[in-house]
Amino acid sequence: MTAVLVVFAGKSGGTREIAEVIAAELRAQELRVDVRDAADVAGVTEYAAVVVGSALYYSRWRPEAVRLLERHVADLRDRPVWLFHSGPCGPGAALVRVSLPAKVALLAARIDAERTATFGGRLDPARAHGLVARLMASGHRAGDFRDWDRIRAWARDVGRRVRTRVPL
Repeated sequence: MTAVLVVFAGKSGGTREIAEVIAAELRAQELRVDVRDAADVAGVTEYAAVVVGSALYYSRWRPEAVRLLERHVADLRDRPVWLFHSGPCGPGAALVRVSLPAKVALLAARIDAERTATFGGRLDPARAHGLVARLMASGHRAGDFRDWDRIRAWARDVGRRVRTRVPL
């Protein structure tokens, strides 16, 4: 069975939940999947494909996700890699496409990653830490703007592409 690593980086659990849904869709396609926090990934060599996701905070990826890409550039270059980020909140969040931050875009080019998917995020007032986050969570951006059908469809497409690009 082909092994796929799904990595996430976030503060409030929303990106982890997206990673878990992606993993479930990949498992439904008979792929073996491990889900890991980016800070806990020691290596990627045992995996045939990798999916890396980060929450967006002020248009930036979480530092642990960036460090993972930096540390494993050579190994990631040798396997298919898909990237996603979550974070746009508020009305119309599902329609927003956010470009990769410059440093992540350069890393994505170095590893020849597939096109990045942008998914709406979750801004829960009960989980908001810090003054700016609490202010944002009290306005029109508060709520769960993740489009689960779109996330599942993207994950199914990743699974199909893994199965056609990687010998099973």
